[in-house]
Amino acid sequence: MSASKRSGRDLVTAALFAAVIALTTAYLFHIPVPTGYIHLGDAFLYLAASLLPLPYAVAAASLGAGLADLLTYPAWALPTLLIKAAVALLFTSRGETFLCRRKVLALFGAAVLSPTAYGVACVAMTGTALSCWPQFAATFIQAAANGVAYAVIARALDSAHMKARLRWAE
Repeated sequence: MSASKRSGRDLVTAALFAAVIALTTAYLFHIPVPTGYIHLGDAFLYLAASLLPLPYAVAAASLGAGLADLLTYPAWALPTLLIKAAVALLFTSRGETFLCRRKVLALFGAAVLSPTAYGVACVAMTGTALSCWPQFAATFIQAAANGVAYAVIARALDSAHMKARLRWAE
């Protein structure tokens, strides 16, 4: 496949993932909590980051999650753009499977990075250190739930040898 066709396919796939991330984050499986909401959109973020080359994965992750916050909690849109881009950097599209040791480590990294970053952002936004803990706790629960959802989806995709079928395995 030519480089231009590959980049066009990656761009379209990234845009579709951004839309799925935005919809899943903002509206589907959306559970309100006092500090915002818990969602399963990050499972699709992890999936995009495991499938797409790095720049496309970062764009899909940050734009999809940022758009969701713009639609629901606009004050969080900028921190989300940065945090979700960093989370996407933990994953890689390399390899022939969606679930491998590196991606399991990335799930644990996301369960630390995301709550910590949102906690720091909350302190910056409110000016009080005590605001960090409720934000951290809700985001940790969200990251753990998304990690489990991703693992289930990834295992199913790996059982169907989807990376090989899509010819995105590198």
